[in-house]
Amino acid sequence: MDMLNALVAILNFVVIPAASYGAQLALGALGVTLIYGILRFSNFAHGDTMAFGAALVILITWGLQAIGIGLGPLPTALLALPFGIALTAVFILGTDRVVYRFYRSKRSAPIILVMASVGVMFIMNGLTRLIIGVDEIRFDDGARFLVSVQQFRAWTGLSEGLSLRVSQALTLVVTALACWALFRFLNRSRAGKAMRAYSDNEDLALLSGIDPERVVRLTWLIATALAVTAGTLYGLDKSFKVFNYFQILLPIFAAAIVGGLGNPLGAVAGGFIVAFSEVAVTYPWRKIATYLGFEPQGLLQLLSTEYKFAVSFVILIVVLLFRPTGLFRGKSV
Repeated sequence: MDMLNALVAILNFVVIPAASYGAQLALGALGVTLIYGILRFSNFAHGDTMAFGAALVILITWGLQAIGIGLGPLPTALLALPFGIALTAVFILGTDRVVYRFYRSKRSAPIILVMASVGVMFIMNGLTRLIIGVDEIRFDDGARFLVSVQQFRAWTGLSEGLSLRVSQALTLVVTALACWALFRFLNRSRAGKAMRAYSDNEDLALLSGIDPERVVRLTWLIATALAVTAGTLYGLDKSFKVFNYFQILLPIFAAAIVGGLGNPLGAVAGGFIVAFSEVAVTYPWRKIATYLGFEPQGLLQLLSTEYKFAVSFVILIVVLLFRPTGLFRGKSV
């Protein structure tokens, strides 16, 4: 029984939270890696794109709730998500036309585009704070748990409980569907193949008749959809607060670089590697050790949860030092 309790505790406190968090990082890292692979610069405004899109989703959610529209046990935010993606995409395409297009036409160095994205980041952060404020917001209506601790204990008779929140299950399902749709689009559709060709060799793609502006628009649209989806799922799972999305930018970039910046499959793998590393290093393993027959004196916690982003930073530095192309050999940073 103690072995089963240890297994349940690991699932409840490590595997499920890390899988959910890893899926959110994977969606964010996919957007970063697409922009880097096709538009050839690191977009530091990506975290605030997630925040801006999630804020719009929250506002639309409140509007739907005010007129009595909901999804029963599912969050109303799922209904608001397509509208939030559309509005954010309009803003991002406008930003590309006003800011990035000029530097692309001049064939500016990537660092110029990076610095431009930092300026866009501050503007988006200010806009998000202006439209929704700086307070913590919970908008996860509907059923909260698919499985609660009390239900699990009643079913199994174990002393250790397990819970699975609706937001966690939704994150995993939506991320799986989004990744399937993206990889199918990139590998099967004509537009997706054009994007890959443009990423591999821009000059040869232009000679082949590929419209570069169309590729750019598609890239921004897909990256925006991934960012708003990731931001909404992150907010549903952990609550919405603008500053949190600035903080999550580090683990997102770490995930993209670990997997191989410019490699979509690597971005997904990197998201889960970073998430499981953060959770495993900051979780106190004393309860698990006790179930396994040990009597530890301390918490067996390598780092406090306040320092979880340090794990991403260490992973990022190690990868950049020893394997800058990432585990899946993306483009060298």
